[in-house]
Amino acid sequence: WRQTVLTVLTEFRRTARVNGSARSDHGTAGAAFVVGGAVAGGRVLADWPGLHPAALFEGRDLAPTLDLRAVAKGVLAGHLRLPAAAVEAAFPGSADVAPLGGLLRG
Repeated sequence: WRQTVLTVLTEFRRTARVNGSARSDHGTAGAAFVVGGAVAGGRVLADWPGLHPAALFEGRDLAPTLDLRAVAKGVLAGHLRLPAAAVEAAFPGSADVAPLGGLLRG
């Protein structure tokens, strides 16, 4: 267990506000969970913009504050120790997204 990292990333999101049919649409911001014995856990690594109307993305959606590719890249680079070229190959076109550091125990 102490060498384990489990990453759960979701692409399924819903808007904070309902639409004209009293339902929610596909949303923008999601969540990621990184758990395991190798994880420096016990914290939330994001900003909480809130649900106030002025804080909503496009006036109806939770605003994203962290690119989930940064989380996945941080696990690939830090835990699996993949070289930068392999990490970039896993996420083509994301060179501007740096791996998130500090996810794992030192």
